[in-house]
Amino acid sequence: MGRIVASEFITLDGVIEAPGGGEAFEHAGWSFEFDRGQDGNKLKFDELMAADAQLLGRVTYQGFSAAWPSMTDMGEFGEKMNEMPKYVVSSTLTAEDAGWKNSMVIPGDDFATRVELLKQQVEGDILVAGSAQLVRGLLEHDLLDELRLMIFPIVLGSGKRLFGQADTKKRLRLSDSTAVGADGIFVLTYAPALTASELHG
Repeated sequence: MGRIVASEFITLDGVIEAPGGGEAFEHAGWSFEFDRGQDGNKLKFDELMAADAQLLGRVTYQGFSAAWPSMTDMGEFGEKMNEMPKYVVSSTLTAEDAGWKNSMVIPGDDFATRVELLKQQVEGDILVAGSAQLVRGLLEHDLLDELRLMIFPIVLGSGKRLFGQADTKKRLRLSDSTAVGADGIFVLTYAPALTASELHG
């Protein structure tokens, strides 16, 4: 059974919008102001290589699909991005709209059931990048197995945030933390909190 792993570039004030540019956002490309070092680059490479599929929200998918097919100089990383199976959760896109190679649409009206089925079909990691609304939905339905936050020491003051108001409280547990690069970037990895029965065996 697969694991859903959400991996986010995020600021100290919780913004995840356009870290690599490519969007009409006043601070687009903010992550490029920092050097995440060899360790940070290796972490991003290794997490993609460990994934058997990507799961994306519509906005992130459309941004990726507009950029990655033309990135022919990205070596093994770019090849994996373009060749691996990609699933986009959307209430508006049709199968014909998913033009990026090996892409399939998961209708948004019943995404939880379909994502649960996807987890049963995929053996390795199912990687989620960006896709704030999707990540919130996965967490709400207890479908998220790991949340990996690469935290950059910057406050933007505006932009799309990973979390907003929610109907339910969700507790997570820290499973790993590490510093990468020389600019004060930290990677915090969270897993769902253990239940009482798991805690007491």
